[in-house]
Amino acid sequence: MLIEFFLKLKEGSVPVSIKEFLILIEALAKRVAFGSMEEFYFLARASLVKDEKYYDRYDRVFAAYFKGIVEVDALTVVIPEEWLKKLAEKILTEEEKKLIESLGGWDKLMETLKQRLEEQKGRHQGGSKWIGTAGTSPYGAYGYNPEGVRIGQPESRHRRAVKVWDRREFRNLDDTVELGTRNIKVALRRLRKFARIGAPEELDLDDTIRSTAKNAGWLDLKLVPERHNAVKVLLFLDVGGSMDDHVRVCEQLFSAARVEFKHLEYFYFHNFLYERVWRDNRRRTTERMATWDVLHTYPHDYKVILVSDATMSPYEIVYPGGSVEHTNEEAGAVWLQRLLTVYPRAIWLNPQPEAVWDYHESIRITRQLMGERMFPLTLEGLDRGMRFLSKSH
Repeated sequence: MLIEFFLKLKEGSVPVSIKEFLILIEALAKRVAFGSMEEFYFLARASLVKDEKYYDRYDRVFAAYFKGIVEVDALTVVIPEEWLKKLAEKILTEEEKKLIESLGGWDKLMETLKQRLEEQKGRHQGGSKWIGTAGTSPYGAYGYNPEGVRIGQPESRHRRAVKVWDRREFRNLDDTVELGTRNIKVALRRLRKFARIGAPEELDLDDTIRSTAKNAGWLDLKLVPERHNAVKVLLFLDVGGSMDDHVRVCEQLFSAARVEFKHLEYFYFHNFLYERVWRDNRRRTTERMATWDVLHTYPHDYKVILVSDATMSPYEIVYPGGSVEHTNEEAGAVWLQRLLTVYPRAIWLNPQPEAVWDYHESIRITRQLMGERMFPLTLEGLDRGMRFLSKSH
């Protein structure tokens, strides 16, 4: 089994060697890790991966090969695992889905969840009220409800959850992705403003010839600073949840942006902009940066690019406490407006096909907040977005 895992890592472009594989075998023989998938994950990564930049590739192969086993931590109340055991999964027709009503708002949904936790005594499956599985209750896993709290389900199915009661792990975007086309880079190059900044290191041939001629033929070298793209960019990247469907195109954009923009700062967020962002998804719970600090650190001449499918519950945008992962004191719309006030030259790139935007209320709200400055994450959309940023004042 481990030999096949080793070969899968090589196929996934993780540069592993036989020597490192033998080290892993020796460590397992000495029971450095035993009986725990989490311990094995870290031991194998420490043994086989030589550089942190390959961690995300390792994670992809590990998840695919070992079926992505993830441990779930509850937030404040321990919900018995038996309640959430997947014995069945609810599959409904479109007509059946339309017959199921939501509870009638954010406050009612959370109030009812509190009551369920106090009253429920055992496991439920297939019902419409209790916390359980394969039903139409707003609380649980592998069922269906127009708006509810997803508990004990590692992946999204219908993308209608108002709150997610799980610890979720996201991975950083890989900025070493080899692009199959140069078109993304070409589109980004429309956003350029060249300047010569720094120490004079580049030969100015025309000035050297003129100066040498004036100096009676004695060579007089003239140097100038290297010419750089002086545009400064703040890039905000949505990760996790529904954005998992768009990882490839986002990695391509991220790789191209790091090449094209000398002055690039990037941050991650999940679903919508709130009071904190982060640079490393592996440390997003411990090393976050206050959004206020971002607004006060980078001057207003930065151009802002937000990348997200904006596909979520509308509560996450317009309600305090609406975030699926934490209780935000101020609505996401408030933070986005603050960002746009400081950085008026901003666009939103959406990987969702433009033809479906009108079918998502959250996308309509986001477009309005952005002043219709939302563009599809396609080559044509990138071209339009870069033209807009290059002309805005």
